[in-house]
Amino acid sequence: MSQFLAWRRSLRGWLLSGIACLTLAGCSAGFSPHTAEGTAASGQAQHQVADFVAVDCADIWAHSSDASDKNPLYWLRGIDCADRLAPAQARAEAKRHTDDSWQDAFRRGILLADAKITPDERRDLVARLDTFSPQIAVQVRPLYQLWRDGQTRQLQLVEERARYAKLQQSSDSELETLRQQEQALREQLELTTRKLENLTDIERQLSSRKPGGNFGSEKVPEVIHDDP
Repeated sequence: MSQFLAWRRSLRGWLLSGIACLTLAGCSAGFSPHTAEGTAASGQAQHQVADFVAVDCADIWAHSSDASDKNPLYWLRGIDCADRLAPAQARAEAKRHTDDSWQDAFRRGILLADAKITPDERRDLVARLDTFSPQIAVQVRPLYQLWRDGQTRQLQLVEERARYAKLQQSSDSELETLRQQEQALREQLELTTRKLENLTDIERQLSSRKPGGNFGSEKVPEVIHDDP
């Protein structure tokens, strides 16, 4: 998880600069840099980028327009603000948005992504957004894909942890089986050792008898037999 968060922080820095350049380039595409229209478009794009970066987190979710929905920096600012919310706050804000459009579904996904949701909830968010994938604005699609990749990585991390826990449980079970087998072998070894010691005592007593003695009068030690 820490690796994913570090990756996302570095990704945010890259996007802030990279998407800004792409936004400016896209806004000025088709205009001559020597024309007044091209200069005006570039200035407007710069102003738009600065506005979304400076929007207060308390007001970011109130912005809902065609211009903001198509601006990747608006969504990036939303991701940054969602990271600062407590899980309860994020869930409360997410309830204010439906998932009837790609914009609202994306807002809900961003808000709930770090709200300590379950893996099933995360899968549902991604699946719901996938149904709107063809409708997502072209300008936002690269950012959305990166965000979606992050959700997929988190789901993969959960699966890997579950697989590790299962292997650990299996290993613990195998170790317990080996321990029981070792204990059984130890008990069998102790029983065999007692039998050998008993037979040694019998042999010692028999070898110590004097020749011509009353063989029938001597009592032979009882031999330990295995239980039936």
